[in-house]
Amino acid sequence: MFEIGNSLREARLRKRLEFREVEQATKIRSRYLRALEEEDFEALPAETYVRGFLRAYAEALGLDGQLYVDEYNSRFVTGEDSSPLRPRRSQPRKRPGRGIETNVILLALTAIGVMTALVIAAWKFSSSPEPAAGPGRPSPSLPQRPATQGPARPARPPAVRVTPAKLLVRATGGDCWLQVHADSASGKLLYQGTLERGQSQRFVSRRLWVNAGRPENLDLRLNGEPVSIGGASPVVVLITATSVTPATSRS
Repeated sequence: MFEIGNSLREARLRKRLEFREVEQATKIRSRYLRALEEEDFEALPAETYVRGFLRAYAEALGLDGQLYVDEYNSRFVTGEDSSPLRPRRSQPRKRPGRGIETNVILLALTAIGVMTALVIAAWKFSSSPEPAAGPGRPSPSLPQRPATQGPARPARPPAVRVTPAKLLVRATGGDCWLQVHADSASGKLLYQGTLERGQSQRFVSRRLWVNAGRPENLDLRLNGEPVSIGGASPVVVLITATSVTPATSRS
């Protein structure tokens, strides 16, 4: 795993390119390029555009576009059915002359069959003897077997898309030592160091394990909403897209 946005931003800065220069080369609007670097994929029209823009932007910076598409699919897309549709076979056009001849033949055969069936039925009815009158006993009826029903197929559960936690950390009150891992304390290290006053970092993952030395100096935004992780003492928390819970140094 790697940070898609940070990798694109670093590659662009190494080449000393502005967004307007990349826009001219890729025909992708600057606001979409900025959204890719911030991993704000919801700002793009659809997932198809995300994949196409990622590939074009990465290749314009001299990177492997397919690698970035695969990383996006593995981290942000789940439960999608990507099987291609099969093309329909074109039906051969029927000649109108043959169709009329065929219909006439079918109608003639049907009429002959109906007349034959009526003749046979009349002959059987006239030759069958009348039933003798007997005591009015009801004729026994055969028991009817209930229609067997096969086991109902379980409904296929709908695909669930996991919303990632998008965390923006700003040092507004002073310096703060910060350590961030993806998923847990043993997950991939996303950041470790002192975040100086005025600096900011952005993190995106399904879960974020955060260890902050001076949390009172930080301003945090989770998916655009302000959140708090603690007071004046070092804190360790586990952050998802919808919650912030205390954690330990090993969780």
